[in-house]
Amino acid sequence: MGDVRPGRLKVYLGAAPGVGKTYRMLDEARRRAARGADVVVGFVECHGRPGTEALLDGLEIVPRTHCSHRGGEFEEMDLAAVLERRPQVAIVDELAHTNVPGAGRNARRRQDIEELLAAGIDVITALNIQHLESLNDVVEKITRMPQRETVPDEVVRRAQQIEFVDITPEGLRRRMAHGNIYAPEKIDAALADYFRPGNLTALRQLALLWVADRVDEALQSYRSEHGIGGVWEIRERVVVALTGGPEGGT
Repeated sequence: MGDVRPGRLKVYLGAAPGVGKTYRMLDEARRRAARGADVVVGFVECHGRPGTEALLDGLEIVPRTHCSHRGGEFEEMDLAAVLERRPQVAIVDELAHTNVPGAGRNARRRQDIEELLAAGIDVITALNIQHLESLNDVVEKITRMPQRETVPDEVVRRAQQIEFVDITPEGLRRRMAHGNIYAPEKIDAALADYFRPGNLTALRQLALLWVADRVDEALQSYRSEHGIGGVWEIRERVVVALTGGPEGGT
């Protein structure tokens, strides 16, 4: 038997909770399944959102594993069951998640995903920008909330596809006010705290800049691989004209 081709990783990246990452993942899962792909849901958290839950209808869901920890009952993805099922594509939400101790052989969900990829299974996952390790400090300054779960940037950079799920701060706040993100009793507090317009604007800018850098890296790699040496005027450039005299040093 030959070597297994590593699976391909796709990451839906958002600036904040509620932008629609899980919805987009499940919509893609349904489209792939309709085209004949063997797709399973390894783990998805719908947070009680009816529109997102409706997209699970018709998709094969691998039952979760149940575990107890410190007196509480929890559910995690059953990695062994997904590996045994060996689908073409697995939907695995919340890349930054820390597994409940004792629930499986890995401490972090990203390690579960690495095992799926190594087994030749394509994985579609989701992540918010505040969970990227390199942005942890600046996000805490913006939101005044520490992020205990982070993912090394390199894990996301290795993805074959990174798709940014964008919505304006105003649109996200409307979605929140309409009860489409959190339960009614949490809405007012969220709008006054984490979901303040300034916070959302700053997080969106961080996400856009991070994604733009990845796009630039991909373009430079493409140009190098294809021997393209000409200048493509796709960014603003500043030209400074100097006389050549001694005053040019200042």
